Amino acid sequence: MRNHDSATLPGPIAVDAPAVPSARYGTLLAALGVVSFSLSFPATRWALEGFGVWSAAAVRCVLAAVLAAAGLAAARVPLPDRRHWPGLLVVSAGCVLGFPFLSTLALRTTSTSHAAVVIGALPLATAAFAALRTGRRPSWAFWAAALAGAAAVTAFTVLRGDGTPALGDLYLVAALLLCAAGYAEGGRLSAVMPGWQVMAWALVAAAPVTVVAAVPALAAEPVRLSAHALLGMAWLAGVSQLGGFVLWYRGMAAIGVARASQLQLAQPLLTLVWAALLLGEAVPAAAPVTAVAVLLCIGVTQRAR
Repeated sequence: MRNHDSATLPGPIAVDAPAVPSARYGTLLAALGVVSFSLSFPATRWALEGFGVWSAAAVRCVLAAVLAAAGLAAARVPLPDRRHWPGLLVVSAGCVLGFPFLSTLALRTTSTSHAAVVIGALPLATAAFAALRTGRRPSWAFWAAALAGAAAVTAFTVLRGDGTPALGDLYLVAALLLCAAGYAEGGRLSAVMPGWQVMAWALVAAAPVTVVAAVPALAAEPVRLSAHALLGMAWLAGVSQLGGFVLWYRGMAAIGVARASQLQLAQPLLTLVWAALLLGEAVPAAAPVTAVAVLLCIGVTQRAR
């Protein structure tokens, strides 16, 4: 049997629709997803100690696809309905291909702390995509808080770049736009199929591209395996690319894409902490101030309609 929207089946609930957790539990799941993602940039920096740029981006996706395929096979999950594949391909393009490759390229030329704050605009972009895709319109208070956070991030980026965005910033902006589309579409799909299956099928769908990219990259770029490189790659493949999305999409299904997305305003602050603790980076004075400013917006977005 294939997955179907509940509206297409008799009875009040689709037989294969995922059970939606309570709002409080959904918020907790989404928050744990944010914590998982907050370690992605430090883990990428560690992975780049042993892998080339293209190898690091491609291998993480290939390893995650292997785990996803194993999970789908073990659970004997049927193929999704045809109506869901366009959305799954959007998730693949944004969360499996776009964000990992573009953010890895950006980290060649920019610090982890800087990248973390630039990506702080991701919640606003995700909420905007969700509003366009679902037709649901959050209140003006929600948008005011989301815009305030995005404005703080923009000001930080311009000041750090002496008024001119650097190449790394352009990579990061492209990455966050693609990722936002993937988040919004994945959150929508998680209402009609389990969140882990959404990400698992997205990884499997992108596997032909990531495998083709990984093979020549590993052949052309030097690989120097170390504890940092292996730990970074393991986190990227198992958590950032798969496990974190299980929590994230499950939480989105419970509290909605727009509200869940604003929890990610805390991600820059968390990443700044990891960058200082794990990488020994000197965090710019403006970075924590900016991160705290956007963090304060979370309370408003979670209380707004």
